[in-house]
Amino acid sequence: MGEAQRSFALPTDTVLRCRGWRQEGLLRLLENVLAVGEAPERLVVYAALGKAARDWPSHDAIVAALKTMAEDETLVVQSGKPIGILKTHARAPIVIMANCNMVGRWATPQNFYDWEAKGLICWGGLTAGDWQYIGSQGVIQGTYEILMRIAERHFGGDLAGRLVLTAGLGGMGGAQPLAGRMAGATIMCVEVDAARIARRQAVGLLDMVASDLDEALRLAEEARLQRRAVSIGLCGNAAEMYEAILARGVIPDVVTDQTSAHDLVYGYVPAGRSVEEARAMRGDPAALMAEGRASIARHVAAMLGFQRAGSVVFDNGNLIRSQALEGGIADAFDIPIFTEAFLRPLFCRAIGPFRWIALSNQRDDIARIDDHVLEAFPDNRIVTNWIRLAREHVPVEGLPARIAWLGHGERTGLALAVNRMVREGRLAGPVAFTRDHLDAGAMAHPTIMTERMRDGSDAIADWPLLDALAMASSQADLVAIHSGGGGYSGFMTSCGVTVIADGSEEADERIRLSLTNDTSLGVMRYADAGYPEALDEAAAKGLLRFPLENAAR
Repeated sequence: MGEAQRSFALPTDTVLRCRGWRQEGLLRLLENVLAVGEAPERLVVYAALGKAARDWPSHDAIVAALKTMAEDETLVVQSGKPIGILKTHARAPIVIMANCNMVGRWATPQNFYDWEAKGLICWGGLTAGDWQYIGSQGVIQGTYEILMRIAERHFGGDLAGRLVLTAGLGGMGGAQPLAGRMAGATIMCVEVDAARIARRQAVGLLDMVASDLDEALRLAEEARLQRRAVSIGLCGNAAEMYEAILARGVIPDVVTDQTSAHDLVYGYVPAGRSVEEARAMRGDPAALMAEGRASIARHVAAMLGFQRAGSVVFDNGNLIRSQALEGGIADAFDIPIFTEAFLRPLFCRAIGPFRWIALSNQRDDIARIDDHVLEAFPDNRIVTNWIRLAREHVPVEGLPARIAWLGHGERTGLALAVNRMVREGRLAGPVAFTRDHLDAGAMAHPTIMTERMRDGSDAIADWPLLDALAMASSQADLVAIHSGGGGYSGFMTSCGVTVIADGSEEADERIRLSLTNDTSLGVMRYADAGYPEALDEAAAKGLLRFPLENAAR
């Protein structure tokens, strides 16, 4: 089938096309990431090159395999390409995959681009390549969580009357305006591509669009003085706009960025270049990368200027500081990363972004699970507040889904309850459980997730590898190991996991083992690094059986 003729519609019933719900569930998740993706005709889910499969023949072969596989078989996927089906056993994963894993000194952007052009590799992103992306909600919730932690720490718990400045309205950054509004802030979002601004406004993620910087600043100041939560889009280059705002003496309360700074060839547009000009330069990637790095140096210099003037400034995980450092900004890392600055106490207790997706494609299933969450966790203010806000503000994209920050024991308890609801017919169909790769035991990323670890273990990648081994040993339905991310080089290794709650007793066991062991390892990872919160969690829940010599560090 030609790309132009492909349909990205999702099933609206519970008719099986596969030999069981474990296979069917994974097939529907693959379909879902394309249905909500940035450029599904190119298999791109987000971030310019985060792909669901390496190419269309690989995609079609994956689909054919899932439709014919038995319960005692396991599909092996290498960087988006199906390699073969192994005879395993009924409790083994249905799919195991490895995406964009390159060896040490060969893990460079240029090697990635060369191998990607030859069809030897593809970047799976975090939740794109293992079919776990649920659209903008995941990033909305994560950004909202960061902003609320900033509000608690710096602004008395309230962002009303506060101005947030950010940039980037792509597949990930497009969630920022709604997250800012949900957090009660006035948020200004700079984006170089006018088409992206129009798309975000059309789907309700962005409230209004300013015609120029003067109007954007006027609208922002009016809203701030009125303590009105609103999002404002501004078309322009982030480096240029940040410099101009700083030069005018306008100092936002919070400053960050979500442009595609991680990808200087297919993502970031340098200052002085239009989107079209940047695309035309892709044939000379070295020149484009050099211009992009010089632009990011200006971009980050302005962010540092805001920081010195009193703004709360943070890196939102797009590697902009790393690029700026290479571009000559020696103090780029004076800007903190969001995880270490605001979220680490949560990760120490394995509290992180947990997701569930209604495979029936029925919104009522998510509504019923929302009700259960509100009843089951009445004292969990982070979760109950988010569920109420999400019901009101978060749009449904693709299969109905929800994300919430739940920790050790809470995830297992919720999933078992949902599996029971499926078994008793209280839901229209099975539910898939997964999580972001940016989770307690699932990622080693020394400039994002594991920056400035207490014991200095920032770049040690054993933990996500152990997590993947543990998930395969714990009967999860899909287990993935990803690397790449920052510049498509070896900046990150992570593990992804999916479990299908199909109502069976076998699913009870898969849930109990995989979700419990996943968060157990997360607590152990931070306890081993000596974090008091993790040691407390481990002691309270009996997770450690060996003395930790470095726990007092």
